[in-house]
This record gives sequence, C-alpha cells and structure tokens, in this order.
Amino acid sequence: MSGESGSGGRSRIATNGAPAAIGPYSQGVAAGPWVFTAGQIGLDPETGELAEGLEAQARRALANVGAILAAAGCGWGDVVKTTVYLADMKDFAAVNALYAEAVSEPHPARSTVAAAGLPKGALVEIDAVAWKGTG
Repeated sequence: MSGESGSGGRSRIATNGAPAAIGPYSQGVAAGPWVFTAGQIGLDPETGELAEGLEAQARRALANVGAILAAAGCGWGDVVKTTVYLADMKDFAAVNALYAEAVSEPHPARSTVAAAGLPKGALVEIDAVAWKGTG
C-alpha cells in the first residue's frame, strides 16, 4: 500500500492506476483493517480524459476502484459495501451487468442512487468499502 500515515491510524492510499485526486481528498484511506475508496468516475488515469459512453465509463470507474483496492493490498473480493451513483436511473440495468463482472459471491452490499450531477459530466461514479481482515 502506498500511503502516508495520518492521525488515528489512518493512511492515505495512492496509485497511478487511478486518476489523481484533484482536491483535498485521497484516492483511498486505510483505517485499521478497513479500506475506503473515493468515488471514481470513468477517467483514464493516463490521459485524464473521461471515457466515452456509459459502458466505457462504468468499466473505467470499476477499474479505477480496483486499482485503489490493489494499492491497499486487497481486491474486489474484500469489498463489503459499494455505492453506485448514476446520472440517469435508466442506466441501472446496463451498469448492473458490468458491475456483476467485477464482483463475486458473496456480493457486497450496495446502494444505487440517482445523482443530479456527477464530476465532469460523468454518467456513473462508484465507491467502495473493503475489509482486509486484521490489520
């Protein structure tokens, strides 16, 4: 895990595999055995460009979350909770199908909400909470 220790046993997670934070937040934070990712949209971490179309954005957002999890020493199998934000709920079924490719049984708990607007006009944003076990 790449990171800096903070107060209270927290450490910042940083990876080149996901877009750099563009504000006063971290890509992810580890707190004991817990890992919390920032919301990820479909930005390509190399170009900083938003992927075109719903499917490409969803796949990239999932990959970005996966990169942060990997930098923390865990993966999608460790995720216990996700939140999916959609610019339009009509996209629920399509994003759900792509999401199902990333997660496995037992599936994480999940909330899916419609957002009035997402950063950079994104169509989908995803965040995750993972449990690394004793840590």
